[in-house]
Amino acid sequence: MGKFVFKLDEGSSQTKLQQLIHAVSEAINLGILKEGDFLPSVNQMNKESGLSRDTIFKAYTILKQRTIISSTPTKGYFVASESFRVFVLLDDFSAFKEQLYKSLRANLPDSYSVDLLFHHYNKEVFNQLILNSLGRYSMYIVMNIDNKNLEDVVRKIDPKRLLILDMGFDPKNEVSSLTQDFNQTVYDCLNSGLGLLQKYKEFILVFPTNTPHPFETIDAFNLFCDDNRISHTVLDQIENREVQQGQAYLVIKDSDLVKIVKDCKRKSLKIGTDVGIISYNDAPMKEIVGSGITVISTDFLRMGKDCANFIVNKGKVTEIIPTQLIIRGSL
Repeated sequence: MGKFVFKLDEGSSQTKLQQLIHAVSEAINLGILKEGDFLPSVNQMNKESGLSRDTIFKAYTILKQRTIISSTPTKGYFVASESFRVFVLLDDFSAFKEQLYKSLRANLPDSYSVDLLFHHYNKEVFNQLILNSLGRYSMYIVMNIDNKNLEDVVRKIDPKRLLILDMGFDPKNEVSSLTQDFNQTVYDCLNSGLGLLQKYKEFILVFPTNTPHPFETIDAFNLFCDDNRISHTVLDQIENREVQQGQAYLVIKDSDLVKIVKDCKRKSLKIGTDVGIISYNDAPMKEIVGSGITVISTDFLRMGKDCANFIVNKGKVTEIIPTQLIIRGSL
């Protein structure tokens, strides 16, 4: 049996009840208490910690409701199952990241608690969040900043407990990953829509210089257009550019998508006939805007589910989640 000692922090913003619940969960998470180990009795905890019997009983009852601990009339309270804390660090909040997170959470047992944070591609914030998390979690899910390599700070995490999500590459092949392909897959997606794209005079990729989206997509776009003799342009911004009839657009940022849709409406250009649009990453709203926005997108619901499977099963995984062109009225 692990030695579990509870120390009350009078300066904590948590209530005494919350502190005890957290302390028991953390002890299980860190391996101090293991499945089958007994907790101090209510009387013993009352004597050692100074907490009231009522507070201790309430904490144990809540832990039982969460199926973290159980009890028998003669032996007392014991660890029913291991409780796991999961560190999830995403790049930013968006509709498709919300889908991913909801899928992840829905496929995890109730005994797994998830701390969700965002780094917004700020390397200093990214490093600090990783450093602050070390040793505090059972499993780590990280959306990396770079698609070519892993940040040095990420290698401080036990590779058996780490999953790189969405983008990133480990040349040492030590770390599990569920990622997208932003090059060949993009080419293949565009190729599947070739017949629709050929009705437009010009194909334009709007790729802002400040986007974290991998630059491989530019290479895939140019190669596709060259191979199929499609007149094409890569723009870093469209704020001061007028949408013209006969153009098709591939846009990375949703703000650029909104600008194009507004321009078409203002100039009475019919989307899908006069102007074609492909947006990167699907979201529920894109299914219903106009007659639907065509997208190149990976399956974020599957990514979330596969992520949950990794957390629970802890087996090594290196997988590229399929990406497809979903054709709707905008093309």
